[in-house]
Amino acid sequence: MTGPGADPGADPRAAALGRRVAGLSGAAPVAARPVPGGDICAAYRVELDDGRTVFAKTVPQPPPDFFAAEAAGLDLLRSTGTVAVPGVLAAFPDLLVLEWVDTAAPTPAQAERLGSELAALHATPAPHYGTAGPLYLGPVPLTTPAPPVTDPAGWPAYHAEHRLLPLLRLAVDSGGIAAEDARDVERLCDGIDRVAGPPQPPAVIHGDLWAGNILWTPDGRPHLIDPAAQGGHPEADLAFLELSGCPHFDRLIRAYEDVRPLPGRRARAPLHQLHHVLIHAALFGGAYGPESGATARAALAA
Repeated sequence: MTGPGADPGADPRAAALGRRVAGLSGAAPVAARPVPGGDICAAYRVELDDGRTVFAKTVPQPPPDFFAAEAAGLDLLRSTGTVAVPGVLAAFPDLLVLEWVDTAAPTPAQAERLGSELAALHATPAPHYGTAGPLYLGPVPLTTPAPPVTDPAGWPAYHAEHRLLPLLRLAVDSGGIAAEDARDVERLCDGIDRVAGPPQPPAVIHGDLWAGNILWTPDGRPHLIDPAAQGGHPEADLAFLELSGCPHFDRLIRAYEDVRPLPGRRARAPLHQLHHVLIHAALFGGAYGPESGATARAALAA
């Protein structure tokens, strides 16, 4: 990278990415450095000579509309006026550029605020389960049936057919789950009506809300990133936060249920955690296969 204030020790790939991002805004790049960005994408902090700092991530040969789907998800969450997300500055097939968000240590107060904001998000109706456009959970495309499901009583069958069973097939095909555990997931799908709880109208959810997709900030308002935003079941967001060890989850869920009580939520958590465990079984195998079977059995026992 060249020019006043350029970072002479920059990684060549970061430097090239910095020049590309800068060219989108007419600014000159000052520095571009790799930052943690997940298992799929390469992520960078890019500083520009107009004083702005942006976040950029890229992936070679991504699935069709991969970053467009993420940008649409961020825009959907923002449109509800309930949760904070980074602004989308540019979205290309192989590149997504967002506002930079400074981070800080999580606090109980921020967790409580996020709980209240998620309750408001989940009170936002969605027209149907799924999305009108493409949707990905990590690199895996998720389907929305045609015509889409709108009946609250239709969620269990929708979830089994369009979320759990496709991910189970991927896990089986990749060798990430053993036959006995796969059979228990199938048993759960066959009996899902019995454990699904009361009917839930489609609501706007983040869709991939593990602890790493929260940015805790110095100004006290957490931001959400990397959504698979869609019409879905609110308990999915809460179950994955709990599964992934969200900081101060006890404070978050208490604040959430002060606004939006969910009787019986804890017993249903394994059902809502299963599709996240299954995708890890499909992508990574290892202990996630047995965990998928154990999670299905826990859901059936609830």
